[in-house]
Amino acid sequence: MLSLTERAQQTLSNFINGSETTIEGLRIGVAGGGCSGMQYSMSLVESPKEEDVLIECGEVKIFIDPQSATLLEGVSVDFVDSAQGGGFIFDNPAVSACSSCSKSSSS
Repeated sequence: MLSLTERAQQTLSNFINGSETTIEGLRIGVAGGGCSGMQYSMSLVESPKEEDVLIECGEVKIFIDPQSATLLEGVSVDFVDSAQGGGFIFDNPAVSACSSCSKSSSS
């Protein structure tokens, strides 16, 4: 099952609660691409799709399409903040790290 670190949960809760529109949760998807063969996508959504898999991490609801759900098994999402800016990092133990691009490890 996909998981969020405490830092990622807090950051996403702040985004959702601070939105001017009603946000139901976060959609996470996987597409081909990146140097490890996977590229992750994230978007705040007003409602889930009927076929979505629902994962609840604290206050954050995550919606995943069924095809992506199997590819996200065991993945942990963290939020990092540095002098260069902040971003979400996907840690997938089933995929080797990629040092030359960020498409497979962050979004």
